[in-house]
Amino acid sequence: MTRKPASTSGRRPRDVVADALRARIRNGEYAPGSRLPTQRELETEFTVGRSAVREALAALTREDLLENVGRGSSPTVAEPGHHAEAPRSAGVELADRLHAAFQAEHVTVDAFSLTTETLNNALAWPIRQVMERRLTPRTLTARVLVPSLEARLALPRLIDDPDDPKPRERLHQMQTSYVHAVDNSLTSLARFGVEVSLTVRAVPLTPTHKLYLLNRNEALIGYYQVVRNEEAAFQGEQLSLYDVLGLTAKLFRSTGGVEARDDQEAAFVAESRQFFDSLWDTIATRFD
Repeated sequence: MTRKPASTSGRRPRDVVADALRARIRNGEYAPGSRLPTQRELETEFTVGRSAVREALAALTREDLLENVGRGSSPTVAEPGHHAEAPRSAGVELADRLHAAFQAEHVTVDAFSLTTETLNNALAWPIRQVMERRLTPRTLTARVLVPSLEARLALPRLIDDPDDPKPRERLHQMQTSYVHAVDNSLTSLARFGVEVSLTVRAVPLTPTHKLYLLNRNEALIGYYQVVRNEEAAFQGEQLSLYDVLGLTAKLFRSTGGVEARDDQEAAFVAESRQFFDSLWDTIATRFD
């Protein structure tokens, strides 16, 4: 079959290749279990370099559309049942999904969590890729929500004295540290031509889950597990707390728009956006 070269319209070569292959997979031209053309054949068809082809295949693999990439043979189109991976820990999943999100020209990140520790850690990989010119977004807009310490938070709290303010003071110290780290990391991207906007607000709520919205089209949600933490250090003291697990929380991923598996998944992403926006536009206040 002879194909006309794909029009780039100013897009990055890897995006041209990925978009074309994605469309062929979704319309059934490449059926589940079938092999794609070789990388050399894709280079010739799209008139691009090997690196663009490899980056496109890697992107489709992260989207669970391809299998057996980089194993000495042509990639295989994944079976439909393989498109939904088991949830992974927040520290691993968020880093991977941020890396995928940073491949867009205009990146948006909305986050609602207890301290932003997971977000701060997960940003390291995609930011390093930007600094190495492997990822080249033009803009990055981030909105971050954390709980306000002016509210009576359910967690964290001392096991024996729920009214003691020290756990909340410790939480605020952690929030401030991680928010500043996120700010420093994102601000550093300006040196590499990325226009960055970060806004942090606080809400008078105790989050029972962490929520990340990437490019307004992907939702990652993970539930905090309440645990006993009897070795929480604060101002020279060891505190015994009811605390939460964040980094190891499992994240469940849903995709909206045309890439959603079904109407329910698309609706979940839309509702997650509305949930975040409703907090942001009403009771959220400046984080100090």
